[in-house]
Amino acid sequence: MVMFPPKARRKQRRPRREQSSGMSEFTFDLEAVQRITTGAVGPRGQRVFYVQARRGPRLITMLAEKEQVRALADAINRLLDSLAEKNPRLSTSDDLFVADMSLEEPIEPEFRVAQMGLGYDADRDMVVLLVQGLPDNEEVEPMTARLSASRPQMRALSQHASHVVAAGRPICGNCGRPIDISGHFCPQRNGHGPVYSEQ
Repeated sequence: MVMFPPKARRKQRRPRREQSSGMSEFTFDLEAVQRITTGAVGPRGQRVFYVQARRGPRLITMLAEKEQVRALADAINRLLDSLAEKNPRLSTSDDLFVADMSLEEPIEPEFRVAQMGLGYDADRDMVVLLVQGLPDNEEVEPMTARLSASRPQMRALSQHASHVVAAGRPICGNCGRPIDISGHFCPQRNGHGPVYSEQ
């Protein structure tokens, strides 16, 4: 299982906890999801990012940071490319999946993402995404989710996530910071930088 770390911790109200069926150790455990996507809501520079999955009537939405969505896209690509290198037959169907990747309403997050991890279930040929939420306090166990999806679904998620991240503010090529509409403080250019305007 490949884990990637969280961004800075933020406070959040306690989301409602759902009783998981069976003996699952996860707060939310969705096998073979029908949809899995990510998206952002809000204007550039103020976007709020989400990861969302559905199986049957159950829709799960989680708050995420932009860099977590970027890291998820990169991790999925690395995992799928690694699997294809080990078994070339696994690469033939990765890019054949077409789906509506928009977020579903209502967008009501269960928790804020602390960290995510990816794994591969070879017996079922499914990619597994594990998500751990930020705890409200040290006395409460963080909420968790386990989502499994097909390789084509995850490749589509990776491509869409990359597009979502890229749709934000442009990045300064000198200092690597985002460029605002009102201006940009660039240490590499004595405090000045390029300005862009939305078309």
